[in-house]
Amino acid sequence: MRSLDLARATCESHLPGLLDGLGKHSLAELESPDTPAIEAFRAARGPALLIPAEYGGTGAGPVDAVRVQRAIGAVSPSLAVATTMHHFSVATVFTLADSVRNSGLEWALLEVIANNNLLVASGFAEGRPQQGILSPTMTATRVEGGYRVNGAKKPCSLSRSMDLLTAAISVTGDGPEPRLAFLLMPSTLDGVSRHPFWTSRVLAGAESDEVRLTDVFVEDQLVMQTDSGDAAGLDELQTLGFIWFELLISASYLGAASALVERVLDGRRGPVAVRAAMGTRLETAAQLLEGAARRLADGVPEKEGNAALADALIARFAAQDAIADAARTAVELLGGMAFIRSDDVSYLAAAHQALGFHPPSRASTDASLVEYLEGSGPVLVS
Repeated sequence: MRSLDLARATCESHLPGLLDGLGKHSLAELESPDTPAIEAFRAARGPALLIPAEYGGTGAGPVDAVRVQRAIGAVSPSLAVATTMHHFSVATVFTLADSVRNSGLEWALLEVIANNNLLVASGFAEGRPQQGILSPTMTATRVEGGYRVNGAKKPCSLSRSMDLLTAAISVTGDGPEPRLAFLLMPSTLDGVSRHPFWTSRVLAGAESDEVRLTDVFVEDQLVMQTDSGDAAGLDELQTLGFIWFELLISASYLGAASALVERVLDGRRGPVAVRAAMGTRLETAAQLLEGAARRLADGVPEKEGNAALADALIARFAAQDAIADAARTAVELLGGMAFIRSDDVSYLAAAHQALGFHPPSRASTDASLVEYLEGSGPVLVS
């Protein structure tokens, strides 16, 4: 499949040997709670994918990142979903360093992540309804030398394999009003615990259990301060974070659907007209996501941030529909015997549908999206 082959070549150029290593395992092994996929990703220097080359990373841009996630998703949807959370966290850290003008520690942390192949779990609010993606999920109280942090994230992908956890925190004790800050902390600190949460076999390899912080002491230097008055910088951070998340998570599920469509094309199953329509539908999703990624790569001026966010959301929802249509046709063309004789078909058919569970929901954005399309207001996400 031409576009999937391009995605695989892009993945190989940035993460040599990863796909070959994953290919030595069955889909069932890769998607199990004891998956070997995450350590294979680490061994291929996957954690450094989005980190700029000057800080030891591979410096993949948004378009290449979308293609890499698609290629991984076609082999292991769980790995693609889990690593999306890592990449989203990394992208948020370097966006924070640029947009909120911090001390430079953020760049040093990125260098440590790249050079040591560290995995970063996301404790941001992207899984919580009616909250912004960077809304605090945890609270922190000022104490001597740092902060006491409490809270939980569930589900939290990479919960067992993470080396670091990043999250937004609501800080009290530094002034009359709580303020927003961001932490990037080792997962081995006292008070960090994991608890069972994910019980479905679908995407079980993403390690999406609960991570709980109970009176965790976090040193000052691990907390990235924000200027509560710098609303423009925080708005930019929120916008860029959401765009990165939408593109990478959508590309991950595009990969799962691509694996089904490729089986149909390779086997020449069904009428040629139906195959052509199915392939066109899938490629619609790929081109929408890559188009939005190119806009992100070109840079998003502050005054165009909401338009770029709207483009990303439209691309995500349209891709979601195209992915579902193509996958449904692929399952039908593969036929009952393929469904019966291999669990792979039913698994991939279930896995790609999880895209609809990621924020924002259609219901939460419909009204503001219509206002944006009419020209009467901005698009809002929650």
